[in-house]
Amino acid sequence: MSKQLHNIYDKKVLRKRLELDTTPRITLSFYRYVIIENTHDLRNSMYEAWSLLGVLGRIYLAKEGINAQLSVPEANYNRLIEYLNSSTYFKNMAIKIAVEDNGKSFYKLIIKVRTKLVADGLEDATFDVTNVGQHLTAAEFNAAMQQPNTLVVDMRNHYESEVGRFKNAICPDADTFRDELPLVAQLLAAKKNQKLLLYCTGGIRCEKASAYLKHVGFEDVNQLHGGIVDYVQQVRREGLENMFVGKNFVFDERLGERISDDVIAACHQCGAACDTHTNCSNDDCHLLFIQCDACKTAMHGCCSDSCKSIVQLPLEAQRALRKANNKVETHAVHHKSKGRLRPSL
Repeated sequence: MSKQLHNIYDKKVLRKRLELDTTPRITLSFYRYVIIENTHDLRNSMYEAWSLLGVLGRIYLAKEGINAQLSVPEANYNRLIEYLNSSTYFKNMAIKIAVEDNGKSFYKLIIKVRTKLVADGLEDATFDVTNVGQHLTAAEFNAAMQQPNTLVVDMRNHYESEVGRFKNAICPDADTFRDELPLVAQLLAAKKNQKLLLYCTGGIRCEKASAYLKHVGFEDVNQLHGGIVDYVQQVRREGLENMFVGKNFVFDERLGERISDDVIAACHQCGAACDTHTNCSNDDCHLLFIQCDACKTAMHGCCSDSCKSIVQLPLEAQRALRKANNKVETHAVHHKSKGRLRPSL
């Protein structure tokens, strides 16, 4: 009998199962750049072992390493750490624990083998990817932000920085990391001798970004070690001043962790203060956008009147539309100015 190495259940069934599950869970993330041989074999053995531990999440493996966001039953956390430490690839990795955790961050286990851990569009052979920027602790990052002529650069996508960012940060209007790297280099081309402070969610994007920016001539490149997630944990543990305002966007079912009480974004439909991301309820759309509770009720969780009209159709009629590939051409301008497509989980 063959082993089950992929999910076989419908996502609605899995979401309902997780909703009813009261098992305490821990949401965590980690990454490491390390040369991995036989990624497919490792992927299959990991899936088998982690399924038995009740791990849910999204894990990417590549020849260059691992990038993982997942949740595990609290009772099995130590067993997961033991598994990681038993591997020469993953021993003693820095583990980042979620800032806010309702135990509902992921509803299934996905482990994928990819060409690269982060879609950066770079030819790694053209520069030294190990020549990264100086790693800074939360205290060091705070102190560096106070220095004159320092540039704080958000290396995340626009929809992430829209709801939360460091004070006075430069937040490029980019939809993808691939787009952001050359954009940052272009925006700051005349400031290559100034101190750069890079940050992202958990640190992995800054590893590549710092090496790339050093390669194109920036002289003083620094990065927040462990990203926003670890920054907040250090701030709380050490009693430091929190200089991050708003929410930290996360790529799971929660879509955000509250870092400060500040709400710096607005509902894309009515303009009211709001920083709650949602996906359009129309299964043919699923646009990621910000929607307040009032608009969520009035619009049936949709991003436009067109999508609202579709979700009010009987399910069979909606399925017929999808089957015929008769997707409604909705809100082309909205896609560009107010909404962002959510990366698949």
